[in-house]
Amino acid sequence: MWSGRRGLLRSSGCGVEELRCRRREREAALRKARREQQLVSKRLLRDEATEEAEGGCVVVILGEAEIQEFLRLAQRGTEEKERERALVSLRRGLQHPETQQTFIRLEGSIRTLVGLLTSNQALLQLEAARCLHELSHSEQSAVAEACLPATSYLLTYLSGHSSDFIELCLYTLGNLIVESEAVRRQLLPQGIVPALAACIQSPHLTVLEALGYALSQLLQAKEAPGKIIPLVLGSTLPQHILQLLQPGPKLNLGVAVEFAWCLHYIICSQVNNALLITQGALTTLGLLLLDLAAAVQRTEDAGLELVCGQLVCPVVRCLSNLLTEAAAETVGGPMQLRDERVLAALFILLQFFLHKQPSLLPEGLWLLNNLTANSPSFCTSLISLDLIEPLLHLLSVSNVVSVLVLTVLCNVAEKGPAYCQHLWPGLLLPTLLDTLALSDTEVVGQSLELLQLLFLYQPGAAQAFLQQSGLQALQRHEEVAQLQDRVHALQQTALHG
Repeated sequence: MWSGRRGLLRSSGCGVEELRCRRREREAALRKARREQQLVSKRLLRDEATEEAEGGCVVVILGEAEIQEFLRLAQRGTEEKERERALVSLRRGLQHPETQQTFIRLEGSIRTLVGLLTSNQALLQLEAARCLHELSHSEQSAVAEACLPATSYLLTYLSGHSSDFIELCLYTLGNLIVESEAVRRQLLPQGIVPALAACIQSPHLTVLEALGYALSQLLQAKEAPGKIIPLVLGSTLPQHILQLLQPGPKLNLGVAVEFAWCLHYIICSQVNNALLITQGALTTLGLLLLDLAAAVQRTEDAGLELVCGQLVCPVVRCLSNLLTEAAAETVGGPMQLRDERVLAALFILLQFFLHKQPSLLPEGLWLLNNLTANSPSFCTSLISLDLIEPLLHLLSVSNVVSVLVLTVLCNVAEKGPAYCQHLWPGLLLPTLLDTLALSDTEVVGQSLELLQLLFLYQPGAAQAFLQQSGLQALQRHEEVAQLQDRVHALQQTALHG
């Protein structure tokens, strides 16, 4: 009976293998879309207490003469306090775009600022770095490129002793990296990757968070897959990133968010994901997912909930994309996650963020799809943990969510008769009839594929479908070009089996 039905379905253009291939093609497109990158943004590091002490946040536009005078005083003032005050006034002026443009047009201005940056007087050096930081935050690429003479010094200071100064240098570098390819071209031969690899061993959380930001900007560059990520993978950075993502009492959520996005950008490049898998990325991320699920169950802190949500997104994306790699199979990737606690944790997170951060639902369901696609054990766990019904309840959320839910159900159904017995009938038949009443072609198309699998593997499914006015539900889609063939094939199967 099996092989006969299988042959009939294949002759109608809807065999199991064809259904699987069609789904995999669609998943490849979805996977490409899921490799979308976080929007790049600059960060401004300002000490609010210092701003207040300096007289509030009124920004004064400086002209050429005023800039030149402040630079002169900063260089040749008779007292250190006078020199420092001149740089403070310059820094506050540089918070305005017009002053920034005037500053970079002045001959020798950047050279003077770099000279002050290399001063042996710590306060002057710090204020000069703060001036450069204000310039780095400019939206004009010309301003960022004007700062090129300072990059080698900023890199050198990453090996210094002041955590505050290192943090400032890292955020400044991150901002410059975002804005200009010329800056990135200069930083690579200057040794930014080894400098970051050394800096990641810092015990200071503020430094690590700033480093994660700078590295994430570097990894998002358009030339990253060819020129940057191979250098990163050849360094000790990946191992240290995975260590910083290890769950436990030392895990810092702010640091983890930054480095989870770094890992996401590396994985999306597909330069050498096999290396990350062999280094234990799947295991680390799986354990982190369990830890996040436990954390959201314990906490009533809205701030902690928000940070957990920010971390869940890159962690889930990393896991999803790693599971699609051929290398994940060859090194036993799914085996590293073969624990039903991963499914339980994923559903805890889905339920928790359903109303709080619904944008995370498609991310979680995409991971569930990749877990169940080639794994009978995960499909078994989905059934044994009674997670089919909660999954069906998500169909009402949105069309995007519905397609992913139905795709997961197809993964389960295609594993054969034993799995289909647990799906049918329960809530599935009325639910599928409801989805066939929708007009979204993706949702309806996925519903048709699930019905094909059920008709193939579950005796009585076609008859029950007919008894519940299933043919009438199909008729409304007979004229839809993308669905015609599948509707016709399903009608033939339902009537003639």
